[in-house]
Amino acid sequence: MKVVTTVREVREALTPDRASGRTIGLVPTMGAFHDGHLALMRAARAEADVVVVSLFVNPAQFGPNEDLAAYPRDFERDRALAHAEGVDLLFAPDVSEVYPDGFDTRVVVGGVTEALEGEARPGHFDGVATVVTKLFNMVGPDVAWFGQKDAQQALMIRKLARDLNMPVRVAIAPTVREPDGLAMSSRNAYLSDAERPRAVALSRALAAAEREVAAGRLDAAAVLAAARAELDAAGVEPEYLELRSADDLSPAERVNGNTLLAVAARVGRARLIDNTVLGGT
Repeated sequence: MKVVTTVREVREALTPDRASGRTIGLVPTMGAFHDGHLALMRAARAEADVVVVSLFVNPAQFGPNEDLAAYPRDFERDRALAHAEGVDLLFAPDVSEVYPDGFDTRVVVGGVTEALEGEARPGHFDGVATVVTKLFNMVGPDVAWFGQKDAQQALMIRKLARDLNMPVRVAIAPTVREPDGLAMSSRNAYLSDAERPRAVALSRALAAAEREVAAGRLDAAAVLAAARAELDAAGVEPEYLELRSADDLSPAERVNGNTLLAVAARVGRARLIDNTVLGGT
């Protein structure tokens, strides 16, 4: 595995592969790898001829009171894990390489970014859209992999690629969970032993909603009440707990076959998000 830190290096490294028609896959990350990241790398390895993993903690997607300084970083551990997964190229640029002096451009995606995380974290998706656009331009992947845990982000990136005619397929991999159901996240490292059981209430809330739907109760009020009861039992107050269309995030008053139930909550220092797509008819 080769490690590169500049745009010039990553482009030069990929020039022979591109010239020979090899498929280039990209897994964008902020490091602090867990099994969710590794699952994305494995999906890329199974499909692409060349696998590129970017490792960049993007300051543009953090708000002024968020955890940029404290965000977990362990480059040597991440490098070893990427190497073990058969990654071909690890692209780890400095902030100055991504946002050089004089940088003053923002990419804004409308339509699927205003609700949920967009309301809770103003400016967050502008930062994500900007860095993903830059990574797509830097690497030029044929396929890029993202996780379903960040469902709204995945919708936004698919819309970004479609709206700007980017020649990249955006692939979404299922959420990877801990044995107790907690969705894997780098921010899980913030949880204390005492907080961990409370954090699992998010996945229990989603499971309770799934049981309601399986029993034929499809009204939003019933589904949300079942989910809210699990959070209340653990003493977790959600920032949001909402049913939305999984296609465009418009509000849903009834589960109708493709409905996203999304939740966000703080447990101690950790701000956690999770979601499930509910069926029904």
